[in-house]
Amino acid sequence: MRRIKYIGAKFTSKLFKSDEIISRYFRKQGIIIGKNCHIYSNILTSEPYLITIGNNVTFSNDIQLINHDNSICKITPDKTDIFGRIDIGDNCFIGARSTILYGVTLSDNVIVAAGSVVTRSFNEPGIIIGGNPARKIGEWDIFAKKVSHYALNIEGLTSNEKKQLILNDQTLIEK
Repeated sequence: MRRIKYIGAKFTSKLFKSDEIISRYFRKQGIIIGKNCHIYSNILTSEPYLITIGNNVTFSNDIQLINHDNSICKITPDKTDIFGRIDIGDNCFIGARSTILYGVTLSDNVIVAAGSVVTRSFNEPGIIIGGNPARKIGEWDIFAKKVSHYALNIEGLTSNEKKQLILNDQTLIEK
């Protein structure tokens, strides 16, 4: 059992080191990124200097950050693009396949539901937003109570240990 904990800790350590390497890469491209971020998408844009990400932010897979729009050239021929900043607060989670458009600021403690298109800013902390266009769909406290019986801590576990924990959890099987 001691060896399994050691391997799990070693894997977790490598995972967090790789997270920092990824963050460092995006910082070199011009994105401002806080500490302890987990980025599982290519968030690079043609204007990375317009993106700021707070501390403890997680980007799931296939996230798109769009900080410019060329469509204005069809409406106003003497203009070519619209540009805007994207600012993500601390302790946010951006769900899989979400899109965040230019001019958007997210407050601290915001969860963006998977598949959302965020077209406007949300300044209220501790909320969940989702949809197309995104709107407030919940609050952290209510969500935590709703899903607490499904939640597990898998930090440091091997994939086999995780599988066993999930399959042996009767609350997951019964629901």
